[in-house]
Amino acid sequence: MPQAQIQPAATGATPPLSPTVQHEDPLLNLILQSLDDDQVQDLVTIDLDGKSSIADFMVIGSGRSTRQVAAMAQKLGERLKQGGFGGPRIEGLPAADWVLVDAGGVVVHLFRPEVRTFYNLERMWGFDGPTGAA
Repeated sequence: MPQAQIQPAATGATPPLSPTVQHEDPLLNLILQSLDDDQVQDLVTIDLDGKSSIADFMVIGSGRSTRQVAAMAQKLGERLKQGGFGGPRIEGLPAADWVLVDAGGVVVHLFRPEVRTFYNLERMWGFDGPTGAA
């Protein structure tokens, strides 16, 4: 599956991260691997260092249906516990249009494609989204 890449914003942002590359952060590695295993679509990772105190990274991905979005979030929660990172806070599971997984240093947003387009979190953080245009 080709991974979406985002270009750094003109304001000195760090380069985009890819789930196929190992990073220094083991929590981020586990999350990216879990989502890749579950066939996430249009995966984007945003380095929040110096931009926000809520987390070190934000991961945004899409599922093909509410069922897939919910399954990815639940499996991610299980894998985080098994990996020794504790139980993450998961919000939005009943509807599963937009599920937030707060794993501490990494915040994960999983969407159905239409909902992701509507909220456009990538643009809010200074990126045009998974197409690579900045």
